[in-house]
Amino acid sequence: MTHRETDRFPVIGILGGGQLGRMTALAAIRMGLQVRFLVPSPAGPVEGLGTTTVADWTDHEVLRAFAEGCDVVTVESEWAPADILAEVLPSGTALWPSPRTIEIIRHKGLQKETLLEHGLPVPDFECCTSLDAALAAAERFGYPILLKRYRGSYDGYGNATVNSSEELRRAWPDLADEEGLMVEAWVPFVRELSVIVARCPDGDHVVYPVAFTEQRDHRCHAVVVPAGIAPDVAERARQVGLAATEAVEGVGITAIELFELEDGGILVNELAPRPHNTGHYSIEGSYTSQFENHVRAILGWPLGNPELRAPAAVMVNVLGKRSGHVSPGGLTEALKIPGVSVHLYGKHEARPRRKMGHVTVTGDDPDRLRSIAEQAAELLVV
Repeated sequence: MTHRETDRFPVIGILGGGQLGRMTALAAIRMGLQVRFLVPSPAGPVEGLGTTTVADWTDHEVLRAFAEGCDVVTVESEWAPADILAEVLPSGTALWPSPRTIEIIRHKGLQKETLLEHGLPVPDFECCTSLDAALAAAERFGYPILLKRYRGSYDGYGNATVNSSEELRRAWPDLADEEGLMVEAWVPFVRELSVIVARCPDGDHVVYPVAFTEQRDHRCHAVVVPAGIAPDVAERARQVGLAATEAVEGVGITAIELFELEDGGILVNELAPRPHNTGHYSIEGSYTSQFENHVRAILGWPLGNPELRAPAAVMVNVLGKRSGHVSPGGLTEALKIPGVSVHLYGKHEARPRRKMGHVTVTGDDPDRLRSIAEQAAELLVV
C-alpha cells in the first residue's frame, strides 16, 4: 500500500460552508493544511477559517478558478455541484468522493437499487412513477409506509410517513418529482444504528464503532457509543457498513444508517458520502475524529485509529428553539458542567429544529453521560 507524499502542505477545497465544512476545516488546519471554501451565499460557520469565495458555484469558470491550485476538492454535502466541477477539474486536482458516488447516493431510488444489486440487505421498496403505482405498492407493503423524495431529502425534509391511501394522495404532490418518488415498507426495527467508514482511494479503510442513534421527527437527537448491542450484531453492522461503502466506491467518510431487527438482522436505511451527524462524538470520543480521517482519506494519507479513547461517548444535538438572531444563551451555564464539550456552529440565524450545535461527554457510564449531555444541550438556547 502506498500513500501520497508531498513536499508542501496540501490545499483542500471544500464545496459548502456549513458545520460539516467548519469541522473538516478545523481538523485540516490543525495538521497545517490550507483550506478554501466555495459557497453560493455567505456562510457563518466557516467565517475566519481559510479563504472563502462567495459566487455562483454552478458556473464553470467559478469552479475552475476555485479548484485551481487545490490538491483535492471535497464536498460538504451530496447536494454540492461536484458533477459540474468534474467537467472543468484542473489537471492535478483530485475530487473525492467521486461524482459517481455522489450521484448514486443523492438519488434515493438509485441508492437503494445499487445496494440491492450488491446483495446488501435493505427494506422492501419500489420506485414509483405515478400515484397509482405508489398506491399499489403501499397496498402490497401494508400501511404505514414511508414516502421519500428522490433528491433533496434530509433531516426529515422530503420524507413522510403515511398511514392510509388518503394520506398518500395528499402527500404525493409535495414529494413527487417528474420521476415520481420512492415507496418504502415500514420496518419494525428495534433500534437505529450508524456506522462510519473512512476509506482511501486505494481501498485502505477503517471502521468506527457502531453507534446507537435516537431520532426525533426524522432528525438525529442523540448518539451513544458503543451502541449497547450484542457483539455479533455489532460485527454484522460493521461488515454491512463496509460493504455498502465499497458498493458505492466511497472515498473519504461514508456514513451508513442502519436498522437493527428483532432477530438481530441488519438493514441499510440510507448512506451519506461525507462526515455525518452520528460521527460528531468522535471529535472528543475517538483517537482520530471522522473529520481528520476524512481529510486523511481524500489525500490518500495513512488513516488514524477510529476507536474510543474512553469506554463510552454520548452526543446530543442542540437545535434552534425559535427564529431569530443567534445569541449564546445558556453557554456559560452549560460550560459549568464538568466534562461537557460544547460545539456551536457559528450560524447567524436560528430556526426551530435547525441544527445549531452539539454537546459531547465521554466517560464510563453511558446512562450517566446521556443525562449530563441532555442537561447541557437543554441549557443552550441559541
